[in-house]
Amino acid sequence: MRILIERSNLLKTLAHVHRVVERRNTIPILSNVLLKTDEAGLRLKATDLDIEITETVPAEAEQTGGTTVPAHLLYDIVRKLPEGSEVRLATNGDGGQMTVSAGRVNFRLQCLAEADFPDITAGTFTHSFRMPAADLLRLIERTQFAISTEETRYYLNGIYLHAIENGGETRLRAVATDGHRLARAEIDAPDGSKGMPGIIVPRKTVGELQKLLGEHDEDVSVELSDAKIRFTIGPVVLTSKLIDGTFPDYQRVIPQNNEKALTLDRESFSAAVDRVSTISSERGRAVKLALSGGQLTLTVNSPDSGTATEELPVGYEADDLEIGFNARYLLDIAGQLAGEETVFMLADPGSPTLIRDQGDEGTLYVLMPMRV
Repeated sequence: MRILIERSNLLKTLAHVHRVVERRNTIPILSNVLLKTDEAGLRLKATDLDIEITETVPAEAEQTGGTTVPAHLLYDIVRKLPEGSEVRLATNGDGGQMTVSAGRVNFRLQCLAEADFPDITAGTFTHSFRMPAADLLRLIERTQFAISTEETRYYLNGIYLHAIENGGETRLRAVATDGHRLARAEIDAPDGSKGMPGIIVPRKTVGELQKLLGEHDEDVSVELSDAKIRFTIGPVVLTSKLIDGTFPDYQRVIPQNNEKALTLDRESFSAAVDRVSTISSERGRAVKLALSGGQLTLTVNSPDSGTATEELPVGYEADDLEIGFNARYLLDIAGQLAGEETVFMLADPGSPTLIRDQGDEGTLYVLMPMRV
């Protein structure tokens, strides 16, 4: 293999594909990125056996072929090459080494055989559809913060994506929960998504997808089956295994009879929570909300630092109420809200609270209270 490629093009592509490669691997080939020439240019592929990402970048192929080299090492080398340079990649006769050169700079990297590189894309996809990148990104951003990191409840370690029927319309809905909070967002279902299986997209895949979608504004192609999902975003193809588990019946935890409505300004509330939680610690992360008439008093008591309070004018006409929440969880939710005003639907100090986004009717949040 021998090719010429612009450094900026190679660096951008490596930045996409090298992220899925774990820095520590017991299987040496999984530390490598596959480089292969074809009619379109240079194709790069990396995998951790759960996620596979490929991207083709324009290049001038003087001799076709393929090999694999350490992904993070190649990325670091290309990143440090002079800007505007042209990079030559060439393997030696037996394919055991690859030379990376630009001007007077030369590196020789150890290679592993292309034939040993794994492929997780085998299999058929039963459903496919296209949707705007902005819509998919919105579903992810509204829900990903609530994904559980508790490995024993592996079925919560991702976003549950499924189609639902609502008033004769089909909606595409994303849900994530860690048992303490729940985030739900939905959009009009794209053509072709009706009847799709309910799937759980893993946390790592969600993170990579979020980064890629942030760089593109065109439509995204989505293909899926019961076991895998594939996203085509411009020149990038991201394929991932799905979590093999059953997502819980989240509808059961969404409160239906919370009748105490609290209306407040999102920015003022978020800033107040942030201020009073400055003194909170790992032992005291709760912020108490005391409601009386049209006034909300936020209080944080820290066993290590002291006490902080702040008062806010709000819209509240129900009975006086005191309820506590994790301050970090409140800030996470407030950071996703689009409207200027937010509505908290409350019941009592021990029951979950429903939070609606006045700027996005398709989004809602459920937050479990804390003892204060």
